[in-house]
Amino acid sequence: QVQFVESGGGLVQPGGSLRLSCVASASIYGFYYMNWYRQAPGNERELVARITAGGITNYADSVKGRFTVSRDNTKRTVNLQMNSLKPEDTAVYYCHAERGGKNYWGQGTQVTVSS
Repeated sequence: QVQFVESGGGLVQPGGSLRLSCVASASIYGFYYMNWYRQAPGNERELVARITAGGITNYADSVKGRFTVSRDNTKRTVNLQMNSLKPEDTAVYYCHAERGGKNYWGQGTQVTVSS
């Protein structure tokens, strides 16, 4: 049973940057995709970025060119570098992976973009 722990959230002004980290309690080699989701109040959870085991990345249109996802399998870590943050990026950000039909979620980290 693998667990994910996110960190790095906080309050930042518009235009600022944050780096989120997700550390797994066990190997992430077996997860083809490692994903970052977010959920704002009143909204459904949405996929923000994902990275394959081989390093191929995909992004939601709303974050393309501003967010960068990276993965270090040896350190069991997935990071999300967020630049040029906007108020609409405010949400709880979750690390996620799926394997064998089972979903694994972290507890989430709050990101608030406000002046």
